[in-house]
Amino acid sequence: MADRLKGRNAVVTGGGRGIGKAVALALAEEGANVVVCDIGGAVDGSGVDKTPADEVVEECKKLGVKAIAQCGDVSKFADAEAAVKACVDNFGRIDIVCNIAGIDRPKMIWNMSEEEWDQVVAVHLKGTFNFIRNAAPLMREQRYGRIINTVSEAFTGGPSHLNYAAAKGGIATLTYGAARELGRYGVTCNAICPRAWTRMTADDKVIEGIKKRIAAGLMPADQLDRMMNELADPSYFAAFVAYLASDEAANVNGQIFFVSGTELGHWTQPVVENKVTRDWKKEGPWRFDELVKLVPEKLLVGYVNPAPPQPEEKK
Repeated sequence: MADRLKGRNAVVTGGGRGIGKAVALALAEEGANVVVCDIGGAVDGSGVDKTPADEVVEECKKLGVKAIAQCGDVSKFADAEAAVKACVDNFGRIDIVCNIAGIDRPKMIWNMSEEEWDQVVAVHLKGTFNFIRNAAPLMREQRYGRIINTVSEAFTGGPSHLNYAAAKGGIATLTYGAARELGRYGVTCNAICPRAWTRMTADDKVIEGIKKRIAAGLMPADQLDRMMNELADPSYFAAFVAYLASDEAANVNGQIFFVSGTELGHWTQPVVENKVTRDWKKEGPWRFDELVKLVPEKLLVGYVNPAPPQPEEKK
């Protein structure tokens, strides 16, 4: 065990399995005490099982740190409050929050129910807010804190689970904003965008769905092959989260990082690439006839419609 996080106390949501488990152990390996917060449900959010969290707690303790399990529903504000309180009551304070917990209920938008939308957004987006909101006042007061959220490449708009993608997009915006609000108090807020082999990516239904979307032309033909070749166990990149939680990353704030077993990357924040300016006081409102010319010639230079593919793309 190293000591780069010795004396620090962390809450890790979704800490019983997959990425959350790898992160909890990576923090413990660096000396952090850990609250393993996991309800132990299935990929679709159903069910409760305390066993995964309890098992990770025992693994953390073997690394020489303190650890406790918290079987809470991240989508419930009171459960998030209880997890943060448990960290403070058992370890003395809270220094690190890792929002990893997630579920997936993939459907095309025309088949998605209101319940499927609400449940996924509640776990991912509201769950992330719940833990930041409950930890932020304590971190602000002590003028120290590390918040690490989880987004996904889906936030760029991948097909088949827009509830998940939209929630991840919301978390990206939440990360940017929270970093700006909390940064002056010594609290950083960053996010990882992981690519890993987990229950969610290894699920037979997910793989079958990818095959169907490849056949329909919604995903590249080599999507599944690339996924199988690139997806590694999350333990291969979990140390990056420990790095973001450390003093070494004190000046890293409001950033999103791509992480996998083979690559590390940095997502840039959205920027305006092209623009047309005018003196609105002299020229008045934009006119339809000028927009017909300006949009394709000035704003959408090099633009290619992603859906449906244009004829030249099919050749």
